[in-house]
Amino acid sequence: MKDKRLHILYISQYFPPEIGATQTRAFEMASHLVRMGHRVTVLTEFPNHPKGVIPPAYRFKLFMRETHSGIDVIRTWVYVRPNKNFWNRIYFYLSFMILSMIIGILMCKKIGVVYATSPPLFVALSGFMIGLVKGIPFVMEVRDLWPESAVILGELQNPMFIRISEKIEKFLYRRAVRIVGVTEGIVKGLKERSVSKDKIELIYNGANVDLYRPGERNISLLNRLGISPSSFTIMYTGLHGLMHGLEFVIHAANDLRNESDIKFIFIGEGVRKAYLIDLARRYRLKNTLFLESLQEVDLPQYIRSFDIGLVTTKKLPFCRGTLPVKMFTYMACEKPVLLCVDGEARHIVENSKAGIYAEPENKGQLIQAIHHLKKSKRLCREMGKAGRKFVVTHFSRRQMAKELENILMEIV
Repeated sequence: MKDKRLHILYISQYFPPEIGATQTRAFEMASHLVRMGHRVTVLTEFPNHPKGVIPPAYRFKLFMRETHSGIDVIRTWVYVRPNKNFWNRIYFYLSFMILSMIIGILMCKKIGVVYATSPPLFVALSGFMIGLVKGIPFVMEVRDLWPESAVILGELQNPMFIRISEKIEKFLYRRAVRIVGVTEGIVKGLKERSVSKDKIELIYNGANVDLYRPGERNISLLNRLGISPSSFTIMYTGLHGLMHGLEFVIHAANDLRNESDIKFIFIGEGVRKAYLIDLARRYRLKNTLFLESLQEVDLPQYIRSFDIGLVTTKKLPFCRGTLPVKMFTYMACEKPVLLCVDGEARHIVENSKAGIYAEPENKGQLIQAIHHLKKSKRLCREMGKAGRKFVVTHFSRRQMAKELENILMEIV
């Protein structure tokens, strides 16, 4: 069994060069599986996220085939619009589901197992159909309990579509040979949905500890950004979405406006970014800086150049089961974590002594935590070193890929 080599069809609607946690997880899992000797075909969309615009090189085509780091990548056309209203999102999801299903059935030969990551839930439906037609196992990865999370955040309000989505969700949970949850909270949610514990697996998010490493600050980078090297910098990287509740951070920045050496840096995109920028502009803040998303290879030098890594979510029950990837990348770079996420993430940060906790959406506690960290560079260094050690030991992406390999080898 140890010598068996698999051909894995990995379906992920999002994939590099798009930027984000989903894209990174899919690429790193696939590339590690290739290094282990397996053949991996990734079925994904034409790049368009988050702006909803397909690059010129991919336009007027139905699909394209590429190779990245030994991964066979098949990209399909999707219906995209910059305006992501309800129906545009539905057409976006359905177009990928239909085309990926057709291409997966017709073009992906000698596949041994289908691994589909969701949400979107329709990705898993495509994976199920491909597995059914080809007579091979279908494994479903659940990164979020959808549609529940979308309903709570107000992203999904159409009653008919909610009912249909819930039926699809239950159907897929029954039909998958294995279901991989990425947090303990998701695993708990699967069990509450009466999914057999025998088919549930847990493979956490983590960090590429070879890419995200400690190092010296890039002073020239700080100068280009107009940030004094003597400033105390709090960075937020990643999606500026509804669930992240970043508005209270801007309110905190307003309260700290007279402490001119404290700076907030936001790196990334998302549906709330324009509002956050406008809010900072209305406050006339000079202590906030918003940057566009960075390619994965460029992000570590930014993280190494700032002092504190900020992680936030809204104060909602389902957020207690989230493990934001940014938390692990900060830790891997030996940066202390200022965590505004309760539950599972808080347990990891406090047990590893990698940072401190402030209540989500609590401006006062956030400011207090910033002042506490600012007073002690020694404490920050100790937290950073503890975080790096913990991630290398428990949350290396290489280790997670090995766990996935073991699951796939067992069922094929």
